[in-house]
Amino acid sequence: MLRYTLMRLGIFAGCLVIVWGAVYSGIFPRGFGDSNFLWVLLLSLVLSAPISWVVLRKERDRASARIVKKVDRMKANLEASRSQEDLADDVARAQDGATASS
Repeated sequence: MLRYTLMRLGIFAGCLVIVWGAVYSGIFPRGFGDSNFLWVLLLSLVLSAPISWVVLRKERDRASARIVKKVDRMKANLEASRSQEDLADDVARAQDGATASS
């Protein structure tokens, strides 16, 4: 997941540099007044999102598969723990019932 995040940040940084250069060279319009930096950030974000969606598709699939495996493993551990607790509770109740009957 860290690799995907770093790749995504890299694409955003690349778009930021390209948009910054395009705005200051006059290819893209400048923002109003002091909002130019915000304009460059927003435009970079808008451009980097679809690029990341297409370019990082395989990496995103790999990351989601790892997350699914971790969640499944945690669910299995939780169920095993729950089963052990149920078994211990049944044994304790059976011992209490046998003691009370005596």
